[in-house]
Amino acid sequence: MRSRPGQAGRAVVAALVVLMLLAGCNGDDDGTTATTGATETAPAPTPTPTPTTAAGGGQTGGGTSPGSCDGSIGAETVENVEVPAGATCTLEGTTVTGNVRVRRDATLDARRVRVDGDVQGENARAVNVTMSSVDGNIQVEQGGSSNVTRTRIDGDLQWESQRGRLVADRNVIDGNLQAESNRGGLTVTGNRIDGNLECESNRPAPTGGNNRVEGDKEDQCARL
Repeated sequence: MRSRPGQAGRAVVAALVVLMLLAGCNGDDDGTTATTGATETAPAPTPTPTPTTAAGGGQTGGGTSPGSCDGSIGAETVENVEVPAGATCTLEGTTVTGNVRVRRDATLDARRVRVDGDVQGENARAVNVTMSSVDGNIQVEQGGSSNVTRTRIDGDLQWESQRGRLVADRNVIDGNLQAESNRGGLTVTGNRIDGNLECESNRPAPTGGNNRVEGDKEDQCARL
């Protein structure tokens, strides 16, 4: 008879233990759920600064595109120079490794420059080259005035169908000086020309003298 109460007591104790374990498990589930449910907010990315490019270059005035000159270029080296239509370009002490081209109604004033290629003007208002060196030719046609003074030209100096005053003064020309069908007047003085001095159909007739010509003096320039 005494064994029955002992069994009943043990049963009560076991039931209490089971209840306590169940209560503990419920508490853990709530804690886990609370922890899992929390959402962490990621920090916003730091914006990357946009790089800025500083404007530069040796040109002053309106010339901004590569190779274009509307203003002035000083003592620096450039590849090619183009003077746009209606623009005025001044080159002072500039080295041009390519060519110089002067467009319609444009003006070029080049002083103490070196050009490895040609200087070319077509329908230009004025093309002036002073105390410079040109490894190629100076070719100017169907434009206004042109003055080439104290300049060394490894090729030819050519003027054709110009309307303005033309002056060739104290130049050293390894090729020819050729002037044809010009209408503004031409003066050729004190030049040393290794090729020919050729003048044809110019009105008025060319003037000048003291030119040393290794080749021939022809037509209107025969006595210059």
